[in-house]
Amino acid sequence: MATQIEHARRLFTVEEYGWMVEAGILHKDDRVELIDGEIIEMAPIGHRHTACVSNVAELLVTTVGSRARVWTQGAVRLSHRAKPQPDVALLRRRSYVSEEPGAEDVLLLVEVAESSLAYDRGVKLRLCARAGVPEVWIIDVGEGLVEVHRAPEADAYREVQRLPRGAVVAPALFPDAILRVDDIFA
Repeated sequence: MATQIEHARRLFTVEEYGWMVEAGILHKDDRVELIDGEIIEMAPIGHRHTACVSNVAELLVTTVGSRARVWTQGAVRLSHRAKPQPDVALLRRRSYVSEEPGAEDVLLLVEVAESSLAYDRGVKLRLCARAGVPEVWIIDVGEGLVEVHRAPEADAYREVQRLPRGAVVAPALFPDAILRVDDIFA
């Protein structure tokens, strides 16, 4: 009878992840993020993905203005072992030069999903809910719609809306900052 050997996984903290960058083990341009202690390679970015990220960022800057900071493709510390790199985040208005944004700073997190839809709807969404991120938008490039997730509870969101082309969407904290879904995919 063969003996089954269990392998332990080494989970990393946000601090250890940062040290790996400082030591040159990871590079700032590596497409990785820290999720629940594991270093995960991010999906490649396609042209439509990049265009949607640019559109959402511009629309949020235009509609929200100086009431919040629009953070594009920068890391956000959500826990001791999680530092994802969302496509766009709407952050509380303050300086982030000397201190990185944390979960308490995130007002809205946006993931543009072209090849990463299942991962964003699963792993990333649960991570955001556990961290108390009040609102997450998943932009489904393939279907041309925006999924709006609000009211985090444990590791899920109680409110979910799927908004197709022709609809409008606004961050819950800035209901006057109305974006046309069509403009996200323009």
